[in-house]
Amino acid sequence: MHLTDNDKRDIVKLIESGKPLPDKYRFLLFDDKREVELVWNGKTNEVCNVVLPFQVIEQVDEPRKETEKEQVSLFDFDDRGRQIKGWTNKLIWGDNKLILSSLKNGPLREQIEEQGGIKLIYIDPPFDVGADFSMDIEIGEGDDAETFRKEANVLEELAYRDTWGKGADSFIAMIFERLSLMRDLLVEDGSIYVHCDYRVSSYMRLVLDELFGKENHQNEIIWHFIKGASGNDRFGRKHQTIFWYTKSKERYIFNRKEVGVAYNPETIARAQRGEARYNVTAEELEERGKNPGDVWSDLHPVQGNAIENTGYATQKPEAFLERIIKASSNEGDVIADFFAGSGTTFAVAEKLGRKWIGSDLGKFAIHTTRKRMIGVQRQFRNENIPYRAFEILNLGKYERQHYIGVNPNLADKDKQKMIEEREHEFLALILGAYKAEEVTGFRTMHGKKNARMVIVGPVNLPVSRHFVESVLAECIEKKMTKVDILGFEFEMGLFPNIQEEAKEKGIDLALKYIPRDVFDKRAIEKNQVVFHDVSYIEVKPHVKGKSVTVELTDFSVFYTQDAVDYVAAQLKNGKSKITVDKGQIIKVTKDKDGIVERTVLTQKWTDWIDYWAVDFDFENKKEIIRVKVENPKQQTLEGKLSDPQTEMPEYEERWTGDYIFENEWQSFRTKKNRTLELKSIAHEYEKKGRYKIAVKVVDIFGNDTMKVISILI
Repeated sequence: MHLTDNDKRDIVKLIESGKPLPDKYRFLLFDDKREVELVWNGKTNEVCNVVLPFQVIEQVDEPRKETEKEQVSLFDFDDRGRQIKGWTNKLIWGDNKLILSSLKNGPLREQIEEQGGIKLIYIDPPFDVGADFSMDIEIGEGDDAETFRKEANVLEELAYRDTWGKGADSFIAMIFERLSLMRDLLVEDGSIYVHCDYRVSSYMRLVLDELFGKENHQNEIIWHFIKGASGNDRFGRKHQTIFWYTKSKERYIFNRKEVGVAYNPETIARAQRGEARYNVTAEELEERGKNPGDVWSDLHPVQGNAIENTGYATQKPEAFLERIIKASSNEGDVIADFFAGSGTTFAVAEKLGRKWIGSDLGKFAIHTTRKRMIGVQRQFRNENIPYRAFEILNLGKYERQHYIGVNPNLADKDKQKMIEEREHEFLALILGAYKAEEVTGFRTMHGKKNARMVIVGPVNLPVSRHFVESVLAECIEKKMTKVDILGFEFEMGLFPNIQEEAKEKGIDLALKYIPRDVFDKRAIEKNQVVFHDVSYIEVKPHVKGKSVTVELTDFSVFYTQDAVDYVAAQLKNGKSKITVDKGQIIKVTKDKDGIVERTVLTQKWTDWIDYWAVDFDFENKKEIIRVKVENPKQQTLEGKLSDPQTEMPEYEERWTGDYIFENEWQSFRTKKNRTLELKSIAHEYEKKGRYKIAVKVVDIFGNDTMKVISILI
């Protein structure tokens, strides 16, 4: 050891005060070989191993033409031209840490490995420290269209805090754990491409070196932008970086012929004259193309007028993903993207004949991707090209520690103490804002307001079906008939089915959104916090013989983002801002003399709707999940019971009690076409009887609501 007297004194002081030793002393004290290593506050090799069930809430599958139904070699179809067998692509909404852990350790991994496993992962994580989940939303049609800035919801704000709350430390901790899980999901000849820029590229390279090994680093690709402003205070920042790593040094896919680019015309001309540097013909050069190298200047960012433009801020061009997917995968391979954004990876994968799976935390991202993939299905249907169905999934049955923000690695005693402290603070805040009294002695109930019991949902996860079912069970047990459940977010497809189930059990169930300003003390003191109801839909079926069309007749929302009076008070003279107040989008303008004008932009109820879809036979497909059988007892060949620690996990299929929404018809707005049809096509039933029709509406913020009606044919 080579410790100076100062070193020794400092170490003793740190130990006596119970403070951690700076990393430099690790190498001095323990004679470790010091290599280049990225160290950050709270670094650990512990990785999430939670397994939560995946719940399919919607299947999207454009009905095929008769000629396509004959292509049974790819997958089987029912009599409606919808896929019933084979792999279905998967779009998952939720926290990608929990999703990756559940994919790695849960039953869905078996399905993925039956398809050859994940061969390629591309991710474009949030590398901009100033970026958040706010979005520009278009309102209205034609010349009256306006753009509104939607602020992040509470779940998205918490995700932003976890990513950037402590600067680089929290970003590295976030990406390290997720990349570790992705590495374990990749097959041995798999590849990962990680997209970043100057803000995090130095950290990212060291993280990837540590997880995948320096020897598996294949390329540092520079995506160079030709166009764009450069500024006058520094050299123009006109590139982003993509790191390509492989799982194995020897075994990986690189399809050189698939990614060749055209040679310079002069190079071709020299070959035609027999003057090529290497003994090749012009035809050979034109056939194989030139290796594009690791500086890509020929792929341009998505332009505003491009057909592929979805309006999503971080959207990457399809040509960019096409090069990556062609290079490092083959037709039929599974491609993954766990920061899906606008769904470019999936759109290109589908067009190149690959299977895909991925996720995003933002509902707006999931909805943007859904519309985009429906567009691809429609295109393929018109061109008689085979395509696969895709599913939209939730994660279900969260444990308490995952929604209250408790470290699952703590000792049980410390974990329980932290849970109780965090829960009490959180519940007191929400109940106070809701003007409810706290109650004790219940499993699920937290408060009471007048004659209604009050339950507060998770702080950083959506209210799930499992959560609501636990509440209803206690209501029945305690003979309670009126209950309010408050949540920042609700699981996709949760309502109205769950309210109908509650009604059948004699329970008046109200689901209410907790507003963002619940954390603003001034808003609470001024009684400005409004807990708004979930959206409301009205539809009208038109039955004629065995045929039915569905008409959307009304839709109401009750959002508030910022109160109009508050916005007006904050505005400077000569400025304007668009806000949401009590279910209306309002443009607040203050002229140069300080006179305030309010203009309601949502003139019609249809202005709130971005998308709606119909399932004409809702209870046709049950939602089945696979759950692990706890400690199954198996006999060995000698007749003894096996050791639980060496057993392979067993799973069984269970019906959740719900049904999958089969998306049979839909109308939605796009950036290019803002019109919306309000009446579905006619659907013909094969036989008479009673049917349930489900109608799903997605509003301009990406939130979905469903209504189920009964008809008699």
